[in-house]
Amino acid sequence: MVSTISPKVSFKAQMLLAREDAIIQSVNRLLAEKGFEAMTVDEVAADVGIAKASLYKHFPSKEDLAAAAMVSVMRRAQAFLNALPAEASAMDKLRSVVTWTMGLKLAGEMPSLPSQNSSLRITLMGNKDYMNGLMDVSDRLGAWIEAAQTQGAINPKLPPIAVLYTLYARACDPVLEFLKMGALYTNDEIIALVLSTCLEGLETR
Repeated sequence: MVSTISPKVSFKAQMLLAREDAIIQSVNRLLAEKGFEAMTVDEVAADVGIAKASLYKHFPSKEDLAAAAMVSVMRRAQAFLNALPAEASAMDKLRSVVTWTMGLKLAGEMPSLPSQNSSLRITLMGNKDYMNGLMDVSDRLGAWIEAAQTQGAINPKLPPIAVLYTLYARACDPVLEFLKMGALYTNDEIIALVLSTCLEGLETR
């Protein structure tokens, strides 16, 4: 039996990867707080504690910075879907995904979605990793939506694509932030309230 030994990653390479992770985390937080248009490269560099020139060695543009953060979130979403119990019902899986998404939003870890005319949107459309991830997540959610409709948990008269976009909208729902600013409810209570208003509107009547 021949054993394979993974090549040792150099200290320099490890440091570069750690710096890239720090940059992506910073961008993710700033995108959640301010959105793409208001975020600046100078802010990211200052937050990470590196020169802007060093930042550009990792990511050549503001769009590439934001795209890397969006790809990271998409991979987290895929990992979350993979971890859902196979035996759970389609509706329970959808409920879990929406709950997780809103939790990220309230924690300031969900980047704001780019506007239709944003240069970031154009970059994302050309990013293979992001688009493959988006298609994978959309296909799986779409299958669960159709299964939930067949099982009578979601109104079968609703177009599945409309239900999908309704669920995606929870990732940028301003109601979450408004309720949090009011300081009347905990994050868990806010999620339960919004989850109820969202999913109950999709139920079969």
